[in-house]
Formats: sequence, C-alpha cells, structure tokens
Amino acid sequence: RYLDESLGVRIFDALVRLPLKTRADGDGLQPVRDLDQVRSFLSSGGPTALFDLPWMPIYLGVCFLFHFWIGVTALIGALVLVGITMLTETRTRGPAKASSRLAVSRTALALEGRRNAEVLQAMGMRHQAALRWRDVNAKYLAAHERASDVANGLGGASKIFRSILQSLVLAVGAVLVINQESTAGIIIAGSILTARALAPVEMAIANWKGFVAARQSGQRLDHLLKLLPHEEERLALPAPVETLTAENLYIGAPNTERATLSEVSFQLRSGQAVGIIGPSGSGKSTLARALVGVWPCIRGRIRLDNAALDHWSSDALGKHIGYLPQDVELFNGSIAMNIARFDPHATAAAVLEASHAAGAHDLVLSLPDGYSTKIGEGGLALSAGQRQRIGLARAFYGKPFLVVLDEPSSNLDAEGEEALTEAILNVRRRGGIVAVVAHRPKALEGVDHVLCLGEGRVQSFGKREEVLKRVLRNPVPLKVVADAQGGGR
Repeated sequence: RYLDESLGVRIFDALVRLPLKTRADGDGLQPVRDLDQVRSFLSSGGPTALFDLPWMPIYLGVCFLFHFWIGVTALIGALVLVGITMLTETRTRGPAKASSRLAVSRTALALEGRRNAEVLQAMGMRHQAALRWRDVNAKYLAAHERASDVANGLGGASKIFRSILQSLVLAVGAVLVINQESTAGIIIAGSILTARALAPVEMAIANWKGFVAARQSGQRLDHLLKLLPHEEERLALPAPVETLTAENLYIGAPNTERATLSEVSFQLRSGQAVGIIGPSGSGKSTLARALVGVWPCIRGRIRLDNAALDHWSSDALGKHIGYLPQDVELFNGSIAMNIARFDPHATAAAVLEASHAAGAHDLVLSLPDGYSTKIGEGGLALSAGQRQRIGLARAFYGKPFLVVLDEPSSNLDAEGEEALTEAILNVRRRGGIVAVVAHRPKALEGVDHVLCLGEGRVQSFGKREEVLKRVLRNPVPLKVVADAQGGGR
C-alpha cells in the first residue's frame, strides 16, 4: 500500500506524459504492470530470503566452532548453492527479457485487432491478424518456458543437493564421533545449523524468477521516473490576454532531433484567428501540437503574451488552452464530465456555455440521458460526428484564450460547420485567439488570417484574402487552397 501511495500517482502521470516525450512501444501500460510486478514480489516470500542471507556467514562460523570439517562441508555446500544461484541468474536473464518484450508485443497486437475490428471483418483480414498474433504468442510462450524451465530445473537441483548435503554432514559427524573427535550431539546440531545456513540460498533460488522480474521492472520504473521527473511548482502567471507569438520555430516529433517544420514565425493578436493550410504532410498537425505544448520545439519558442509555454505548469497552461485533436478521444464518463474536462468544481452554467458555443446543446439533449449520458470508453457510444461536437465543447470550456482546432469539420454536417464558424467568431469577439487546421473551405470562414505551409516551411502568412490570392498564383501545388476557393475538398 505504501508503494502505491508514494509512486502510484507519479507512475500514472509519467505514463500519460511518456508518449509526449518518446515513442512508447506496445500498449503503453508497461509502467503499470511494472508497478504491479514490484508490489507482487515485495508481498511474496522472496524478500525474506534476501533478509536471511546476511546471517549465513554467522551460521557457517558456528559450524566451524563445532568442528573444522563440519564447517568445511557446510562451506562447500554453500559455495555450490551460490554457484547454482549465479548460474540461474545467467541462464534466465536472456529468456526473461525476451519474454517481457514479447508479452508487450502480444498485448499490443491484441489491442490493435480490437481497435480495428471493423476493418479486419470488412476486408477479410481476421485470419491474417490471428496468424500474426499466433506467431508472436508462440515466441512469447517459448521464451517464457525457457525461463521457467531453467529456474525450476536449477531450483530442483538445489533441493536435491541440499538433501544430499544434509546426509553428508551427518556422515562427517558420524566419522568424527567414531574417531572420538566429536560428540553425538554435534552431529544433530551441525545438521540443523547447516540446513539453517543454506535455507536462504535455496529460497532465493526458488524465488529467483520473481526476483529477476521485479528487478527488471524496478529498473524500467527508475529509468521512466528519471526521464520524466516530477514537475516543479511554477510561479502563477497572469492569464494571457494579448498575443500569440511563434519565434523561429523548429518542430519535430518526440525523441527526435529532425525538424518536421523549420523557421516558423508569426504573431496573432487578441480577437484574431488563423487558418493553417497546406498539402498532406506539410506539418499542419505538427504545428497545432506545438502551439498547445504537446510536441516540443527543437528551437525557438511559442509565447502567450510575453511568457513562453514552458513557463507555465501543465495544469495552469491547460486552463488557457482549448484543443481539438484530429482524432477525437473522449473518456469513460458522462457527457457533462467530458465537456467540463472532469473539473470537480465545474458549474452547470459553464458546461452549458461551452456546449452552446460548440453548437452541441441540441445534440446532447437528443441523447437518452442528455448531459448525464454515459458515453463509454473512448466515446464508443457516440458517432464520429457526435464525438467531434463534444470534443469541440470541451475545447471551448472555460473560455480559453487560445483555441487550436485540428480538422474540426472533418466529421461535421452542414449544420455543424455553420455552428463551428459561429463558435470561432464568438471566441474572437470575446478577445481570444483561434488556430484552425483546415482542409475544407467552411472551416476558413471564421478566420481573418491564413498560414500556408509547404515542404516543412511557411510559404505565406497574412490576411486571408491576400494569402489565398498569392498562393493561387504560386506554381507550388497546394490543392487545399484551390479547394478552399472553389468549394471542393
């Protein structure tokens, strides 16, 4: 319990931050499994053996006091058992690591199949997916069996040797009694002390598999917590009210030094909105992630008023930012809780205001339980369009100063697009700033500026009408701009 209370929250926080720092493998839940593994080992009999090991030299010393040859016999037995322990460590290390790695891959494949169930069914890919999982599962089982066979085999060998050793101690004691070099009581005492001295080693061998797993888990947790240290409390800054400034940004994916976007600079003032356009792969979503502090800037800084984003703590900055990602994910809970970002102090008025701002109020009321409707994990109880509307409402909750929308109209109907335009204009009227990644022309109707990206750089930035005319005269193919002028996708 103490382990969970001291590390549980930090582990979960690091688990959430890990994809923003590096590209995590598997299902991303390995830190939670590692914590469970360490807790399971600490609550087992394994640590008892480790606590008893320091007493082994004392017991062996008493055996030498009984008689030199009884002590030598016990010492040789202890060295043999220690050798078996080291052999167990050497032989199980590789299979244990392989088993852990393949277990992650196996779980990731299972979750991947679950997420893509419709595609697998519709396109006849279920059998191929099952074969992939079977191959990984077979490798996992083979590695797991190798580790178990080595640990169990050497554990059995240690028990047999210990039984033989006890008989050998009795035999040595009997020889000493016959030669009148010892008494009959020493035979019994020597046997008992030898067994007591070697018991911790045997127990350590029996629990070695759990010890190795706990050690590997502990090393991973230690590396994780060093990679993602606890965020220090930062001085509370005043709410931004004036500008959003991008200063010579070089932006790349987490855990990479290669910039996807280079030399991005622009400034927006209170009440302005920018549409970010460009061909696929030009870096639009990359810029959106950087503007909300999700992806790091390799060089340059993003400032709200005069403060860089990293001057705020994550919790403090989040109150001033609304974000709608390209793939909207909602959380298990009610619609009201999702809109309110699970704020325990949220008021009904604030939730309703955000819902009205996104044009989602009537949609929510049409659901069976209104704002109390339980949407299920990931929002699976809602359609893609409904999830996007709820995600929009969540982005507008609390009247954030900066609102960043990545493809906000991709799943919206005509009515939803009109509501989106009005929502963008409302943010501008109250003095906020909006950045909209757009492929559809309707999303540009509420903006007054356009930022055109191409080949990882800014091609043009300025007033909407001027930029669209300028880019259309540019021979660089930017299909989205033509679509925006002509009304196509």
